[in-house]
Amino acid sequence: MSDPADLYQLSPDSSGVPAGLPLVAALTGFADAGSTVAQITQYLGDTLDGDVVATFDADILLDYRARRPIITFDQDHIADFQASTLTLSLMKDEIGQQFLLLSGFEPDFRWEAFTSAVMQLVERYGVSTTTWVQAIPMPVPHTRPLGVTVSGNRVDLIESLSVWRPTTQAPANALHLVELRLSATGHPTAGFVLLVPHYLADTEFPDAAVTALSSISAATGLIFPSDRLREEGREFLSKVDEQVTGNQELTRLVQTLEERHDTYMEGNPLPSPLIGLDGQVPSADSIAAELEKFLSTRQVDDDGGPSLG
Repeated sequence: MSDPADLYQLSPDSSGVPAGLPLVAALTGFADAGSTVAQITQYLGDTLDGDVVATFDADILLDYRARRPIITFDQDHIADFQASTLTLSLMKDEIGQQFLLLSGFEPDFRWEAFTSAVMQLVERYGVSTTTWVQAIPMPVPHTRPLGVTVSGNRVDLIESLSVWRPTTQAPANALHLVELRLSATGHPTAGFVLLVPHYLADTEFPDAAVTALSSISAATGLIFPSDRLREEGREFLSKVDEQVTGNQELTRLVQTLEERHDTYMEGNPLPSPLIGLDGQVPSADSIAAELEKFLSTRQVDDDGGPSLG
């Protein structure tokens, strides 16, 4: 078996990483409802200081045919080639606390080797805790706080924050395997899966990014700037509410989702928030179709916020 270190290259400054920092992992690729992971990785990169510690080999881990890199064509020649990246970076939060951020594409290949590589880096830098995030679409209303499902071995976080604890099977991503292997060693690990309203899953939903950052903060004590995202979220939801209020069918469907959500949260014996009192999974296709029309007509206004146009 090849050395997992063959999958990544350390930067010249990698030896200067302090021991005992928390690791935050957020990889794009699978089931990123509300563009949650894409938003937070972009936001953290734009608002925080950081330096790359290790770069993973995309030629080994990435399926270029499935996720094509972007080129810039300038009139008669190729001016730029934007390769997908997967990096481990040393970051500072809003008050200067350091942490490690694993971000970029989710590997398509060699998951076991990638997991071993991450575990190797966790050991190398004496990582204190590992926290990762994902977001999936769920039939929940946008008028209620976003819920999360917490996995891993951080019992305190599971007990205090996990609102949905199903026993089920679902498609995996690479960080599920990382969590499984790290948890088996006793390393403190927590995974947050955000439950995003399914009719908003195909757009950038700022509140999902805010909830993701809040979840990471709860697990690590890190402080992240989120004022811009919160303001964008308020503007976005106000326009969704306008669309719903102007349509009786949408209003009724949102109310149905609210009733099911509230009943579940009150602790009544429902098997999951997906299932209504009649035992069926409501479709909500109508609300999805109507809001997709709304979202497709959004334009960016002069302030960068969404508008109906």
